[in-house]
Amino acid sequence: MEIQFDRHRRLRQSDAMRALVRETYLRVEDLIYPIFVVEGKKKKNPVASMPGVYQLSLDYLREEMDEVVSLGIQSVIVFGVPLEKDEYGKQAYHDHGIVQEAIRFIKKEYPQIVVVADTCLCQYTSHGHCGIVENGKVLNDPTLNLLAQTAVSQAKAGADIIAPSNMMDGFVAAIRKGLDEAGFEHVPIMSYAVKYASSFYGPFRDAAHSSPQFGDRKTYQMDPANRREALREARSDVKEGADFLMVKPALSYLDIIRDLKNEFDLPIVAYNVSGEYSMIKAAAQNGWIDEKAVVLEMLTSMKRAGTDLIITYFAKDVARWLKEQ
Repeated sequence: MEIQFDRHRRLRQSDAMRALVRETYLRVEDLIYPIFVVEGKKKKNPVASMPGVYQLSLDYLREEMDEVVSLGIQSVIVFGVPLEKDEYGKQAYHDHGIVQEAIRFIKKEYPQIVVVADTCLCQYTSHGHCGIVENGKVLNDPTLNLLAQTAVSQAKAGADIIAPSNMMDGFVAAIRKGLDEAGFEHVPIMSYAVKYASSFYGPFRDAAHSSPQFGDRKTYQMDPANRREALREARSDVKEGADFLMVKPALSYLDIIRDLKNEFDLPIVAYNVSGEYSMIKAAAQNGWIDEKAVVLEMLTSMKRAGTDLIITYFAKDVARWLKEQ
């Protein structure tokens, strides 16, 4: 009896054949590299829970940026770690805050680099929440003005993209209005449109010193169980003027990335977050996995799911690996 079947393996016979029919590509241009800047001098503080990641004072920023440029990475996102904190996070919107000074330095010395400014208050508030707190509650509407002030101060410093990560209702509209009124109508907003109250953020909070001092962020970040809510959140941000839509975290939310890609025609950004990074680093250090193979497979899965850009702490490693290929 003759058996009829398809021969899919014909297209897998060699490296060259597999490359010929490959559907999804990861490029160095897709990567956005996170940088943590701290006040002071001669500081290169290793983040214990994130091997290879450092908090850098401005005098170490040139060394870091020289490496970024040499690897062909074209975009960075800047996070600040201030010395002073208060209940309103005033250093977030100070014209000479640590993020603003870092942005000025990068744009002056490396004008070709796209600088994304993280726009939030949690690193700057004494309570560690992303907004104004009263009687133990994070207030939505009074926070919007501070976020707009922060965005404008970052745009004045030279930020190419404003990336608000706070998840307050109406934050995109408030920031868009603030930017436009200040003459920065040309500056796009990369909205953390779909940001879950995830357990994968722990190492970042070590790096940014942004852990909440009480409670958690579940009243403003999304429940990981919810999928339809992601579309509602993204739809609101599109209506309010977002230019990019971000999903955070990425690895456990590939279905959400695909949903947004199918629904909207804006660039989709995935944040490959600190917990995802640290798990792979720990496993690789123990010899349990092939770090390069796992990272490239993971980031390619994000591209396959529909993301256009990836914020990742692996950016420098990936850039080196892609050069090798």
